Amino acid sequence: MKAAVITGVGSVEIAEVPDPTPGPREVVVEVAACGLCGTDLHILQGEFAPTLPVVPGHEFAGRVVALGSEVRELREGDRVAVDPSLYCHECHYCRIGRNNLCERWQAIGVTTSGGAAQYAKAPVANCVRLPDHVRTEDAALIEPLSCAVRGYDVLRSSLASHLLIYGAGTMGLMMLQLAKRTGAATIDVVDINPERLKTATALGCSTAVGSADEVERPYGWDVVIDATGNERAIQDGLGRVGKGGTFLQFGVSDYAARATIEPYRIYNQEITITGSMAVLHSYERAAELFAAGVIDPEDFISDRLPLDDYAAALERFRAGQGRKIQILP
Repeated sequence: MKAAVITGVGSVEIAEVPDPTPGPREVVVEVAACGLCGTDLHILQGEFAPTLPVVPGHEFAGRVVALGSEVRELREGDRVAVDPSLYCHECHYCRIGRNNLCERWQAIGVTTSGGAAQYAKAPVANCVRLPDHVRTEDAALIEPLSCAVRGYDVLRSSLASHLLIYGAGTMGLMMLQLAKRTGAATIDVVDINPERLKTATALGCSTAVGSADEVERPYGWDVVIDATGNERAIQDGLGRVGKGGTFLQFGVSDYAARATIEPYRIYNQEITITGSMAVLHSYERAAELFAAGVIDPEDFISDRLPLDDYAAALERFRAGQGRKIQILP
């Protein structure tokens, strides 16, 4: 089969690789669409994946074309979205229900071959069957939505909170949509990309600005979410949290990124700084929200490109062009 392969740091090739063969409790999925994510850029930089080469792509959906010998839950032809999370289920964190912190954490498309290919294999337990009205290609958005659902699990948002979101890319916009569903009083979005701010405005944010200085919020914000991973945005956001408020690190930063905090302010103003890592018991709920129309795929997917254009798609993503970029193998 044909696949995109990150062969080394900064190097991507389109190559012929062996077709996947399912284990007893695995299926093979013919990939309909695979979304690009900031994690893919980190893998290209040599982060996250312990060894290269690897076939990237952890946001994907498609049609089941082969079943392992012990699979009874699915049939060939079923359309599914795939949770890429792979846990050991044996370590301390798995045993206490914090599987996303697994000591042996792996993920399809990060540490094992993923969906930037014609076919990908996955445990049957990671597959969610799609209802008839959900378009298969669109369902690749369920994975990023499941990360956003996990973010709100961490936040435990209160009604009538004032939120500030840094970043109007896919993840920031998903956090915006969920904020509306969780009863936020105001949702302000910061981004330096005017086109992305237009989308945030269209999706109903309170204000869409290039700097938080443009918003009058004398007491700060109850919740500040970084969906960029950019250390300048993070540093600015930490200073915008109001007394008793929460800062959520949701965007994926470079390993070398640094920000400073004022410990006395954290103590004196009872500020919470927390993070949200990937998916935890949130994929199935995201699939239900997606099927219920919590987001419109047309608001999020800006580009659908062939597999041969994978390297160019990564560069487009790196440059901040468009919104969600999908590869259609």
